[in-house]
Amino acid sequence: MAKKILTPEESDLFRQTIGNVHTVKSDKVLLTEGKKPKPYPKSQAVNVEEHLSTATEFDAEKLGIEDSLSYMAPGLQHNVLKKLRKGQFGLDAEIDLHGLSSVEAKRQLLHFLHNSVEDGCRCVHIIHGKGYRSEGNHPVLKNNLNLWLRQHQHVQAFCSAPPKDGGTGAVFVLLRLSEKHAVESSESRFDI
Repeated sequence: MAKKILTPEESDLFRQTIGNVHTVKSDKVLLTEGKKPKPYPKSQAVNVEEHLSTATEFDAEKLGIEDSLSYMAPGLQHNVLKKLRKGQFGLDAEIDLHGLSSVEAKRQLLHFLHNSVEDGCRCVHIIHGKGYRSEGNHPVLKNNLNLWLRQHQHVQAFCSAPPKDGGTGAVFVLLRLSEKHAVESSESRFDI
């Protein structure tokens, strides 16, 4: 490639654009001691299985395709379940599990419930499907979900959703607030 020869006008224009240039006397850069970032703890892997109770008292009868789900933890008032059925708690999150295998559905459900509790969600919507493709009209996910939700320590109540929200193929779940959100809500009640 041939070297381009600059005219005196081009050379003057270049020098005007660049401005004053100083010779570099040292090619070494001195590093200044800056503040190091503070270390932070690694987040521990969460074992979502620990939220399930291993008690065998949760023997629920097998449900059919059109059977409704309903559960209320001991100590809750009956009007809580009525309000949940009517959707008066407001939905904070939703997950769709239908079409998944039981193993994958359980894994996703437990992570979803854990994240919902951590985020302060009070009421969630879980779509499990009606189970039309199940053998003998006994939906697999629906029956498993009935058992898993009863075993979960943060679930206070659940019921089948109204027809507009999935009917017997979905549930509304009322969650217990995590300790950090329970403290925040009690502090905010006293703020004036």
